[in-house]
Amino acid sequence: MAAKIITVANQKGGAGKTTCCLQLAGTLARRGSRVLVIDADPQGTAVRWAASATDDDHPFPARVVSLSAAGGKVHREAKKFVEDYDFLFLDGPPGMDSTVSYSALLISDLALMPVIPSPADLWATTGFQKLVESVQPINESLQARIVVNMSQHTTLARSALEVLENFGIPLLHTRLGLRTAYRQSAAWGCVVGDQGQEAKIAATEINALLDEILVVLECGSPNRG
Repeated sequence: MAAKIITVANQKGGAGKTTCCLQLAGTLARRGSRVLVIDADPQGTAVRWAASATDDDHPFPARVVSLSAAGGKVHREAKKFVEDYDFLFLDGPPGMDSTVSYSALLISDLALMPVIPSPADLWATTGFQKLVESVQPINESLQARIVVNMSQHTTLARSALEVLENFGIPLLHTRLGLRTAYRQSAAWGCVVGDQGQEAKIAATEINALLDEILVVLECGSPNRG
């Protein structure tokens, strides 16, 4: 069975694109799925994250490879892996006008956009919507969802969430909080589920978000392992 393909994209940097991608991919791998992360961002953050694992006996749970050199042909290179994995995650560069993001969405089942509930990030959702709409006539199975990231209980955040709930792209219910555990994962080359009790809330958030995504992809009952 061919892999389900998930692209994590965003128009601006700093919204947690790679964090969401690696947390979801790694957690899914911890559940027993065969997961590949394709780092299509020239900055190579996903590759560096996985390489930061300090314990050789406990490497990053998903395989991470760089295809940043493929540029606008990343969809052709990614297709080479679809029969060997259950899930492919594509982490592209910031920028909705990027040929890489367009290329990735051509073969994706789901496009995820992490959004910080702030005015600047709300403006970026328009570019995401236009990109998805430009690809859907070619890839009719492409779905899109928005992920609220670095959520805080502020008046500004609540106002932003109200706007997102009425946006053209559905909003996933699970929200990721602004937590130190997510930043520590990158430094340690792991996912929050590997950090024990101190990251329990973050791990609960990621698992709940992953469960939602699996339902969208119609992958059946998620296996918590």
